[in-house]
Amino acid sequence: MSYQERRSIINILSSLLIFGGYAYYVFQINGEENMLLIKDFTFWAKYILILIPVSIVSKIIVYIIFAIVNAIATREEMPSITDERDKLIELKSERVTHYLFLFGFLMAMVVLLTDWPQYYMFIVLIGMGLVSEVIGEITKFYYYRKGV
Repeated sequence: MSYQERRSIINILSSLLIFGGYAYYVFQINGEENMLLIKDFTFWAKYILILIPVSIVSKIIVYIIFAIVNAIATREEMPSITDERDKLIELKSERVTHYLFLFGFLMAMVVLLTDWPQYYMFIVLIGMGLVSEVIGEITKFYYYRKGV
């Protein structure tokens, strides 16, 4: 398994664990107070604005740990150059990610047009953000396995 494939698997797992851990913290640990606020837009604004830096810092820590463990386990260094194949795979997976997130954004707008509660819009946006990130990494893994 190549370095890029291992990195994609780590990205998928870390995204799911970070998002799941943060959601568990917000809705289970502080759930009694937050369930009263779930219909409030300021709750969702805080949820999203805290999720962004938490996920960025957590992913940086995960990447550092992955690079160290990978270097120890495989005795090879992280590839310092990317070729055209890597760039093409990155572009194709980013395209999938952006299309899925755009679809999620449109679904969130449809939620606002219907009679559903308005806070469902935030649930759809956050959920499709996670789904698009994971599917983008799966696409990257697939292209590294299959070849472009």
